[in-house]
Amino acid sequence: MSMQISDTLHYWLVNHPNILHFSWSQGETLGSSPLFLTITVVSYLSLTFLLSNLTLPHLRPAVLKQITIVHNLVLLALSFTMALGCTLATFSHAPHLHYILCLPQKTPAQGPLFFWAYVFYLSKIVEFIDTFLIILSGSIKRLTFLHVYHHATVVIMCYLWLHSSQSLFPLVLVTNSSVHVLMYTYYLSCALGVRPRWKRLVTECQIVQFQFSFVVLALMLYFHVTHKGSGCAGVWGWCFNVVFYSSLLALFSDFHAKNYGGNGKTAPKKLA
Repeated sequence: MSMQISDTLHYWLVNHPNILHFSWSQGETLGSSPLFLTITVVSYLSLTFLLSNLTLPHLRPAVLKQITIVHNLVLLALSFTMALGCTLATFSHAPHLHYILCLPQKTPAQGPLFFWAYVFYLSKIVEFIDTFLIILSGSIKRLTFLHVYHHATVVIMCYLWLHSSQSLFPLVLVTNSSVHVLMYTYYLSCALGVRPRWKRLVTECQIVQFQFSFVVLALMLYFHVTHKGSGCAGVWGWCFNVVFYSSLLALFSDFHAKNYGGNGKTAPKKLA
């Protein structure tokens, strides 16, 4: 029975033809062109600025609650599927352990691992809905610069994963998606009227995940410098990540000091 379940999961999450033969083709795959990325990010920023400065009719609480439940449920299921799918793909297709941190130069963006990177990239666009739900709820004070900056920039980061075949993305993807499972479980429970007592755990997992990102970035640099041959793929993407994570560290530290103050009484934010 367990073997049947394992085989079924591997087929639908790794060996399905659409996943196994996935290929990121610049300008051909949906969302792969620089123009699409630019329009997406600019549209998000423009709409956020416009809607947050207009006097909009607030959605009725019952309607907003239903939309929030569906939104959190979809992202919870998607996050779990991405974490599981990328994990299975890594163990099935990575020839050795450090492959998840250091892809060989000129690795083509194709196969199951890059399929899940592509789904992850699209999921970050879906997460824009977080922002618009905040605006429509009338809780404009919750719409911080950190929230908008993170949502806009993380899409660019995920695009670079695929565009440059960036090393270490499988580990970051699984870690981030796993934290999102916990986070969206919390928010789904709140939307259903059940407020869990472990909200501080969500925040602490987000912090640990963020710190862990610097560790894997350092490991990739080590492999790149010491690897015999041409080093690791996606070094320019690595550079972008270092700058992005450093800016988040500064913003997140300020946010944490102002909103948590060490007592854990503020609800966790959707930062990552």
